[in-house]
Amino acid sequence: MANNNHEEKIEKTEDDTEVVSFEIIIHSGQARTIIHEGFKLMREGNYEEADKKLDEANEEILQAHRAQTKLLQDFAAGKEVDMNVIMVHAQDHLMTTIALREVAVEMNVLYQKVGKLESE
Repeated sequence: MANNNHEEKIEKTEDDTEVVSFEIIIHSGQARTIIHEGFKLMREGNYEEADKKLDEANEEILQAHRAQTKLLQDFAAGKEVDMNVIMVHAQDHLMTTIALREVAVEMNVLYQKVGKLESE
């Protein structure tokens, strides 16, 4: 009977990990889409609107990060956390989206500087 409880605990942990993984993927995917909308606005010279898009993307990234933090807190509390390929993909997706946003913020500054130089 103890073995059955252990199996239920592992199954629940695996299900929880998958739910968190998909939360991370959904929010980071939404953030990535919004960042690309920001890039388009930058190319069009709409820098303030691009900034708003990058802020909006950051909110999605924060939602993904909150899901990730919940999982880390569970692990720190001694709960068993299943690391599967979906979780690895979710972590990769989140980290590349965070990096993409950081680059986009810098690019918006550069677009603005180039825009000023072109108008002189």
